[in-house]
Amino acid sequence: MKGICPRAIVVINPGNPTGSVLKYKDIQDIIKICHKHNILIVADEVYQTNIYKKGAKFNSIRKVLHELGKPYCNDVELISLNSISKGMLGECGFRGGYYETHNLPKEAEDILFKLKSMDLCGNTVGQTSVELMANPPTLGVESADCVH
Repeated sequence: MKGICPRAIVVINPGNPTGSVLKYKDIQDIIKICHKHNILIVADEVYQTNIYKKGAKFNSIRKVLHELGKPYCNDVELISLNSISKGMLGECGFRGGYYETHNLPKEAEDILFKLKSMDLCGNTVGQTSVELMANPPTLGVESADCVH
């Protein structure tokens, strides 16, 4: 269509409220289309622990992107989102999350950093919850030695 030039696509996987997940092949196809047309992918993956269909498997777009290899993993721009307030156990009172970027130009990274630096930070409970989500406690780590 004339005059339309998409620059980004938002992919919500798993879906809310159903917990439906995209098939691996469908994620590959999205990545290939975005590569062909130079479209940024914003992967909203905050519901990745809320999957209800038996046997359904969540695959992150970042994982699939890397498994596709070159040229996709070196060229496709990706911003992945995750949150403690939407996933895990549905802790809506915990306000915290993070985003990860991949293949963005340095100028875009600098702008995102500047924008996030202007925000107020989350409260202590939210920050601690995000840390536990990203780095869950494991046996053999100092804190686990205190458990009897």
